Amino acid sequence: MKFDTSIVRARWQSPLGPMIVAATARGLAGIWFEGQRHLPDCSAWPGEPENPLLRKAMLQLDEYFAGTRTRFELTLDLQGGTAFQQSVWQALLSIPRGETTTYGDLSRRVGQASAVRAVGAAVGRNPVSIVVPCHRVLGSDGSLTGYAGGLERKEALLRLEGEKWNTPEAPAAPPPQGGAASGPAKPVPRLPRIDLSRTAAS
Repeated sequence: MKFDTSIVRARWQSPLGPMIVAATARGLAGIWFEGQRHLPDCSAWPGEPENPLLRKAMLQLDEYFAGTRTRFELTLDLQGGTAFQQSVWQALLSIPRGETTTYGDLSRRVGQASAVRAVGAAVGRNPVSIVVPCHRVLGSDGSLTGYAGGLERKEALLRLEGEKWNTPEAPAAPPPQGGAASGPAKPVPRLPRIDLSRTAAS
């Protein structure tokens, strides 16, 4: 991705771990978890935590995690992506809080029904986590699938928003020789819960 040369950054401590928040003169350009996949090299970007747009973004993120904000009101700069990527990211913005979609449905929304893999790759490259809600995209069976910030964080964000998803169950074990099955199949363990009770620090 190519970012405008006016880009600046700040480090923000979320309840799910530290994040990098970045903005250009055009708008909010990035929100990434530190260490996540596809995190750009931002070491040369000036640190400006007092930048008005960065402060506004971090305040709204605080409110989101506190449960008092359900909609972000931020100007975005998504021009670092290709035209195709930008079309996918714009489609992500149409998924309301408390709802989810699948990669297949998202592909149809952008008029690329046969390009599910390419759409999935564009979702994974989303530069503005949480605000552009790529965490609301699930597998075709409604199960949790890939998330650049990690599935534990994806689960935590969906739980915060009150959304539910399918949890697959393990297949039933074969009965012991000469007898009946010892009991019902045990479900696959859920991902560890992440504590969302803490207030995010700005």
